Amino acid sequence: MPGLSPSKRRSPMASEGDRHVEAFLEMMAAERSAAANTLDAYGRDLADFGEFLAGCGLAVHQADADRLRDYIAAMRQSGLAARTAARRLSTLRQFHRFLFSEGVRSDDPSQTIDSPRLGRPLPKYLSEDDVDRLIDAARRRTGVAGRRCLAMMELLYAAGLRVSELVGLPVSAVARDPETLMVRGKGSKERIIPIGQPARLALAAWLEVRQPKTSRWLFPGENSGDHLTRSAFAKQLDDLAIEAGLSPSRVSPHVLRHSFASHLLAHGADLRSVQQMLGHADIATTQIYTHVLDERLRALVNDHHPLAKKKT
Repeated sequence: MPGLSPSKRRSPMASEGDRHVEAFLEMMAAERSAAANTLDAYGRDLADFGEFLAGCGLAVHQADADRLRDYIAAMRQSGLAARTAARRLSTLRQFHRFLFSEGVRSDDPSQTIDSPRLGRPLPKYLSEDDVDRLIDAARRRTGVAGRRCLAMMELLYAAGLRVSELVGLPVSAVARDPETLMVRGKGSKERIIPIGQPARLALAAWLEVRQPKTSRWLFPGENSGDHLTRSAFAKQLDDLAIEAGLSPSRVSPHVLRHSFASHLLAHGADLRSVQQMLGHADIATTQIYTHVLDERLRALVNDHHPLAKKKT
């Protein structure tokens, strides 16, 4: 499809569009606390849309609903994944909402556009036995590195952390209350997560040997003043998977986060509590785990409803 790479030559009209894009990205950073990667994605999406519109003689802020539909059709014809197309449309909705609120446009053409239909992939997660095998493998490790590995694994699973949240934990996250973890997540939003005794014990054992004591990070890295990197932890997790007899392709920090949520729901936790512990701003994001609730309800009916056991 046209518009996959931004043009190097800019007309005055395009430059005006660029100015509105820059203002939009500045707003998303200042008012929505959008992360750098998110801002980069927005910028790429709008650059692609702007290049598409250039072929119609329009700047990125001048599209009407028909041009938006043409763009969606072009994405579909190019074979672009529905999820990527939906993300780009989400960017365009937010951009046009911004243009309308700022008085750049008197209308919002994106309001009448339907999103591409998405499949609903189920989150990949491990069984409780598989998680036990991973943690047992960490427990078999000895020395300072072994204590750190066990503490990280216990915290990752006990609190359902993102890997960036885990490696970026400051010591202050556990200083106030040994039974809870203070986590700063996306958009610098803080949440408090209760942690169980196995994680508390592993954490206490790690704090006894943690070096350097002066580091502000709970898990200091090799470079002075920095924390352990995500790639270093990912390598550690791959090694643990092999030691536990699991395929490394099945194991990742995010799979353990999915496992945390799925296992909580399977044992009776409510969706709202899981949302708060995961740090999801919208409960719709947490609803990807309702497949676990569906399985639990089916099991409940099969096990306890009198007609389920009646022979035909």
